[in-house]
Formats: sequence, structure tokens, C-alpha cells
Amino acid sequence: MIAHQHDDFAGRVAIVTGAGSGIGRATAHTFARAGAHVLAVGRRTDALAETASAHPGIVTYSADLRAPDTPREVTDAAIGRWGRVDVLVNNAGATQVMPLDATTADGISALFDLNVTAPSLLANAALPHLRRVRGTIVNVSSTYGHRPLPGAAHYAASKAALEQLTRSWAVELAADGIRVNALAPGPTESEALAAAGLSEAAIEQIKQDEAARIPLGRRGEPDEVAAWILRLADPATTWLTGQVLTIDGGLELT
Repeated sequence: MIAHQHDDFAGRVAIVTGAGSGIGRATAHTFARAGAHVLAVGRRTDALAETASAHPGIVTYSADLRAPDTPREVTDAAIGRWGRVDVLVNNAGATQVMPLDATTADGISALFDLNVTAPSLLANAALPHLRRVRGTIVNVSSTYGHRPLPGAAHYAASKAALEQLTRSWAVELAADGIRVNALAPGPTESEALAAAGLSEAAIEQIKQDEAARIPLGRRGEPDEVAAWILRLADPATTWLTGQVLTIDGGLELT
């Protein structure tokens, strides 16, 4: 992991969703080690407890981000404990293999509820607090937010929507001094494939196929992605907004 070299996050507060595993867990750890207070949000209390056990600066909040009251409750939890919100990391999301001939309305709704609607409403709830401190939003997209993904087109479309939200919010909120950027990771070690319901054999085959297509020859590690989320949120990154940074070992170039 790339260490953070200064204490610009000391006393600042970051909300990180999807913090029970993978990129979200690594991001919570990275922000805490950089001096931030972190509200780690996810659905699984046991997984969140494991995330929090790594650093005393991490506090957990278990909730389903798709529930109507959750965005306000998450924001209130951070404000109630620390009195401010400086960074919102919209990392929670779902991956779904759904070929066109198996596409359903429920399947589309489930993807967009978590990947598009939930981060939008959480950003809405956090916005008054971000305005007060001229904070920042980092959305976690995917390299497939801007390249085709046959067999999972609606997942790719949901990430494309998140990237366009990033650009539009960046312009909309610029006058408030709020920066909005996105990170688009390539295939990264996480529980996402298992959560999508794939078998162990299928997961292993996908991992091998992905690694073979990546110019650097391997899938990414969560810590590698988290380091760049921290950079995008860094208060010293004063003139960067509306950007989607792809970190995928060169996959985008193929």
C-alpha cells in the first residue's frame, strides 16, 4: 500500500459506503491511517466490525442504502458524532450478470437502486454539510462504466450513469467549492463475484480470463485502489474536479 505522507485528513470526517469488504474496507483503513474519522457503512455488521477492528478511527454504521431513510440517518450519524462531513465516498454497489435474453425489470431496478439512486440520495443528504466545509465526493465507478461488458450491460450502464453524475455534479457544485471526481477500477480482488451468485469455478475462470486481458498481467488489489480514492479526496488536490480516473492495469487501452 502507498502510504499517505501528510496529515491533511487529521480531524476530517469521511463517510465510506460498502465498507465491509474489498475496496470499501481498504478505503476506510486508508482514510483512518491518514488521520480521518471514518464512518464505515454497510449491511453486514460482522464484516463492518472486522473493518473497524483495524483502526480506532473507524466507527461502523449498519444499514441498507436502498431504504428511504438511510441517507439521512447515515449523515446524521456522522454529524452527531463528529459535527461535520468532509468526504463522501460512494463505493457501495452491486455486480450482476444479466444477458439481454435474461433481463428483467426487477433485475434492472435492483442494480440502479444501489448503483445510481443510493449514491445520489446519500450525496443529497450530505450536501449541506459538504457545503459548509467545501468538501468532496468520490464516486467509485468501474472501467466498464466506459467500455462494453457483454452479458452485464446493465451493470456497465449503471456505472456509466454514475460517471455522468460525477461530471454534472462537479459543474453544479463548483460554486460551492465542492469537488466531485470518480475512480474507475478494473477487475479488483473483492467479494463482488461471489455476491453476484457465481460458482467458485466460474469465479476462478473469470479471474484468470481478466488477468490474461490486463496488460500488467494481474487483477488489482483493494489497497491500490484505495490509495487513489484518498488522492482524489485530498484537500491538497485543489484544482481537480469532474474527472474519472481509470486504474485498471492498462485494460482500458486494449
